[in-house]
Amino acid sequence: MTLISTNDIDIEKAKTSKITAVDFNNLAFGRVFTDHMFVCDFKDGKWQKPQIMPYQSMTIEPSARVFHYGQAVFEGMKAYKDESGNVFLFRPDQNFERINKSSARMAIPEFPKDYFFNGLKTLLKLDSEWIKPGVGSSLYLRPFVIATEPAISASPANEYRFMIICSPAKAYYSEPVRVLFAEKFSRSADGGVGFAKAAGNYGAQFYPTSLAQKKGFQQIIWTDANTHEYLEEAGTMNIFFRIGDKLITAPNNDRILDGVTRKSVIQLAEDLGIDWEVRRVSVKEIKDAAKNGSLKEIFGAGTAAVISPVSAFEHADEVYEIAEVEDSYAMLFKSTLLNIQHNLSEDKHGWRYEVK
Repeated sequence: MTLISTNDIDIEKAKTSKITAVDFNNLAFGRVFTDHMFVCDFKDGKWQKPQIMPYQSMTIEPSARVFHYGQAVFEGMKAYKDESGNVFLFRPDQNFERINKSSARMAIPEFPKDYFFNGLKTLLKLDSEWIKPGVGSSLYLRPFVIATEPAISASPANEYRFMIICSPAKAYYSEPVRVLFAEKFSRSADGGVGFAKAAGNYGAQFYPTSLAQKKGFQQIIWTDANTHEYLEEAGTMNIFFRIGDKLITAPNNDRILDGVTRKSVIQLAEDLGIDWEVRRVSVKEIKDAAKNGSLKEIFGAGTAAVISPVSAFEHADEVYEIAEVEDSYAMLFKSTLLNIQHNLSEDKHGWRYEVK
């Protein structure tokens, strides 16, 4: 291995690459990782000099606070490559702002902007061959922070580790999903950490989602914790409803993640002249619309899946099938977003960030 010292990042290159052993046509999401990873530790009250090193296991003490008090936040991003070999990120400024917003809520020190972007760019240049061109192909990026200080004391840690790991990806959901409307379990509550990408938010979803899967549904659309009367999020995605020709999504609050794809879909709706509205959406409204035929589409929006159509939902033991429509908003938004991300169409809002 070669150790390269730079002014900004210490880089240790992998001696050999694992890429030749990877079947890029048959990728299980989040199971294969690139040759390198970014690491930066916080200690003595400041972030230390960042490092890039070969992807590897790491040693951490069993008393590390992340294991006991759950101080952990993360982000989800993607890198894309066009047919000319140029590499792009999609609205990375939003991910940077959000991971620091999540960190602040979990009493984790905010990460410096120059470390974040220099780390991303350097890592992507090293592992550029892992980013395959073509719509549907991408490199999923997982920045995250964990509390590493060895102390089982119920207070914020004094030591943390910020990391970025990368995983080549194809389409996350290839088929429409069937969902349950939550009637008992909640994803988050008022005054909590639902708006943050805190690791525990997702761990708490696994049990109720497993119950839904046993009934033949892939995901849950979460309802408000107080009354379970209003629809808020779909699994790990923001949720959109199309009633007639109007697009509707729930407003952001401290229970709902401020999704980058969600914001992009709303802007695209404005660009495309689609009538849209941000407001509370009740379970009753959607059930009534399904019964009278005005419910045309439900779809989730998120980084991993981009857009994921819903083909059916269940509530109070009643199942409602959603027929495919020819003028699908979901497919229109998905193709429009993918074309922007892969440098195949105009980027009028400056969302593409070229990695040079």
